[in-house]
Amino acid sequence: MKQNIINHISGRAACSGFRRAGFILTCLLTLLVVSCQVSYKFNGASIDYSKTKTIQITDFPIRSSYVWGPMAPMFNNALKDEFANHTRLIQVRRNGDMKIEGEITQYSQRNKSVTSEGHSAQTELSMTVNVRFTNNANHNEDFERQFTATQSYETTRSLTSVQEELVSQMVDDLVDQIFNATVANW
Repeated sequence: MKQNIINHISGRAACSGFRRAGFILTCLLTLLVVSCQVSYKFNGASIDYSKTKTIQITDFPIRSSYVWGPMAPMFNNALKDEFANHTRLIQVRRNGDMKIEGEITQYSQRNKSVTSEGHSAQTELSMTVNVRFTNNANHNEDFERQFTATQSYETTRSLTSVQEELVSQMVDDLVDQIFNATVANW
């Protein structure tokens, strides 16, 4: 009987030791997984860098009758930054393997929705750019196309209070559209 009690106690101790080791191992693995994150970013660019090494991006002037002064520099800088940050293309002033040029052709606002009393409830702001893209490595990819982005705001707010934020969002949208159309061929 004494031997049975000793065996029972030593069996419990062994089980308890395995549980403790399993708990510690689980904690260590969890800590390892949490601390070692794998970061992977897919930017969608499909460029043959053996044939295409440079890109020329000209500043887009404003050709719209309605303008907001900071709009052109915001757009031009964002477009150049997108290619600098997501491709290995070297930006040049002339004779690039790829060339992006164009103009901001439209910036406008219009009533989007009306209340039951007949007053405007939302206003839609839109921005359109005309883009001419030339790929000197493959002229089959050349195009001239317009891209448009829109944002809405409540008419209880003034355009001046939301304009910078909305133009920034439209610029981001336009830059994504242009990037995808020029180098993301998928």
